[in-house]
Amino acid sequence: MIEAILRGAIERRVLVMCLMLALALWGGWNLRQLPIDAVPDITNVQVQINTEAPGYSPLETEQRVTYPLETALAGLPQLSYTRSLSRYGLSQVTAVFAEGTDIYFARNLTSERMAQVSKQLPTGIRPSLGPIATGLGEILMYTVAAEVGATSADGAPLDATALREIQDWIIKPQLLLVDGVTEVNSIGGYDKQYHVTPDPAQLLGWQLSMADVVEALRRNNDSRGAGFVERNGQQLLLRAPGQLQGIADIENVVVASRDGVPVRVRDVAEVALGRELRSGAATRDGRETVLGTAVMLSGENARRVAAAAAERLAAINRSLPSGVRAEVVYDRTALVDKTIATVSKNLLEAALLVVAVLFALLGNLRAALLTAAVIPLAMLATVSGMVHAGISANLMSLGALDFGLIVDGAVIIVENAIRRLAQAQVANGGPLPARERLQLVFESSAEVIRPSLFGVGIITVVYLPLFSLTGVEGKMFHPMAATVVMALLAALLLSLTLVPAAAALLLRGPIKERENRLLRGARSLYRPLLLAALKLRWAVLASAGALVLACAWLATTLGSEFVPQLDEGDIALHALRIPGTGLEQSVAMQQALEQRLLAFAEVHTVFARIGTAEVATDPMPPNVADNFVMLKPRSQWPDPKRDKAELVAAMAAALSELPGNNYEFTQPIQMRFNELISGVRADLGIKLFGDDLEQLQALAAEVLAVLAPLDGVADARIEQVGELPLLSVLPDRLALARYGLNASDVQALVATAVGGERAGTVFDGDRRFALQV
Repeated sequence: MIEAILRGAIERRVLVMCLMLALALWGGWNLRQLPIDAVPDITNVQVQINTEAPGYSPLETEQRVTYPLETALAGLPQLSYTRSLSRYGLSQVTAVFAEGTDIYFARNLTSERMAQVSKQLPTGIRPSLGPIATGLGEILMYTVAAEVGATSADGAPLDATALREIQDWIIKPQLLLVDGVTEVNSIGGYDKQYHVTPDPAQLLGWQLSMADVVEALRRNNDSRGAGFVERNGQQLLLRAPGQLQGIADIENVVVASRDGVPVRVRDVAEVALGRELRSGAATRDGRETVLGTAVMLSGENARRVAAAAAERLAAINRSLPSGVRAEVVYDRTALVDKTIATVSKNLLEAALLVVAVLFALLGNLRAALLTAAVIPLAMLATVSGMVHAGISANLMSLGALDFGLIVDGAVIIVENAIRRLAQAQVANGGPLPARERLQLVFESSAEVIRPSLFGVGIITVVYLPLFSLTGVEGKMFHPMAATVVMALLAALLLSLTLVPAAAALLLRGPIKERENRLLRGARSLYRPLLLAALKLRWAVLASAGALVLACAWLATTLGSEFVPQLDEGDIALHALRIPGTGLEQSVAMQQALEQRLLAFAEVHTVFARIGTAEVATDPMPPNVADNFVMLKPRSQWPDPKRDKAELVAAMAAALSELPGNNYEFTQPIQMRFNELISGVRADLGIKLFGDDLEQLQALAAEVLAVLAPLDGVADARIEQVGELPLLSVLPDRLALARYGLNASDVQALVATAVGGERAGTVFDGDRRFALQV
């Protein structure tokens, strides 16, 4: 069968060349569709359920929200496990499904269970699914800032509230239209709200309560349709608008009537624009800012989506109010381009080196170019396979390609064809007739095709065990193994078809087989060594065995690592403060931290997320901050040869002088991977389970004492699980009974007076703002 393929390729050599041209064009088209990223996406298949529970303590959140949700997910098809997090006012449950599960199928199953359990949750608590994203989802971050002295259209200064409004109602809706962006997360600044602040003395004077004010606002802030009426053949739509339009409308809402005198909101309360009780903040270079994050849809092309989002952001800047600018602070495109440039440089240099070696060894330019042509054609065929297999071009998938292996079969066939043609021309006294030349090329190819097939087959078999890997290992190494196998199979197909057909076409005219100086020198060295090895064969075998044993012993002394860490170029560090630290205090401490980091000449900019963003994909308490330290290009460093580890150590030493902070250093992508895969931000996390928190903390301290002294361990610490300071208002049930009140009345009063209660929505064009009492 193999010989039939060879003969058919040689006889139909023009058709084969046309098919190869079509293969090249198809590969070129697929090259434009190839997803490009820095590293393989190793995030498991997971669905996040985020639930806001305002005013609930961590214990209450766990009992009333997290536990029912997590229990309801048990038994879902293909569910591997769940993990959860309960914080003050926030519950997050993460359901991890078996590899290969369709993410939309998993989300559909999760939504069904959420609907079933929603009746068991407290009134007003509504769980929601997180965005369809992975650990590589955060592709673009930008800050929204105003120039000094910039004002809005009404002349008011552009403060943090105005910047957040611009982010939420101008920038975010437009960025969400970018193909491949699934979410734009906002943090920092303040949500604009309409605040109604009752005066307790006035309420008592008019014998009113907070609940009366809330109810009055709700009953006077709605619009209803009433069908239509027909008059003289004309249909008129009937509606009763009652939506509040602004502060004046809110002030004139009637709360009650006393002796025929209406008591309005303005009589018992102050109405003004206010700000939310926020759970998160953002800073940049020592100042508060508004930070937006574009999150990529799972499975999309990171480079394309990041570039499209950055391009759209540049266009959005032109529509922003005067003096306001959205500036990109983190762009995945830069890392992807840097990684792909490194891979492309290595591949190009390897290809040129192979061509040079082929020309030096074969001594025939046509033969060298023919053999080298296998490299781009095999690569284009591999790209087509990667596109249809859903494999992205990244450091792992392309970095393992070896062009020497790809051209191995072609070298053997072409070299043997040159040898046989040269011998035949010497015997014939000149070039051979076309029919004899084609027959000789067929015979020379058939003569060596089997060893060539065996060589490619053996190399391919070596990679097959990698396909048996599962979990994170499988996600990391499957793309590499698949890419190498596809490249080898493409090279094998070309060796069976293109190489003999092209040899029959190109190897015409006089052909001489001659050894160059390189080969003659190699032969002069190899011949005496070979004779000596044959004469002292037992000594050679014994030496080889001893060398194998020595290397086996050396292998036991080597360290091991899953994969070398990719240097992302930038630094991510966590700043951890004492539990219970307020958000404003964290912001003040963060500003001092960033000023200290900016003192390093290698740092371009520093920005941070403190607490929890609008979409709680990364729920943090106010005492924890994610810092992103963006470094300048090495050419702009005072000492370009300075090691990055040395820079990190210097930063750690400088930051240790600031009181009240602990730090963990990592990298942006590495941080998100660790967190999404295991729920912790470190490379190694040890979890202890039990129902006695104090005992768990004691055991954790013992584990830390064992781990910390180990060689190579850095930043070992216990996750902060200390008690959060609480100020509790405990109802006196005897006193309540005397006044005829319920505990819920006291709870509602405290919740409204301190945390505020939503009484409706005020519309301003297409913008919506909460009406809060």
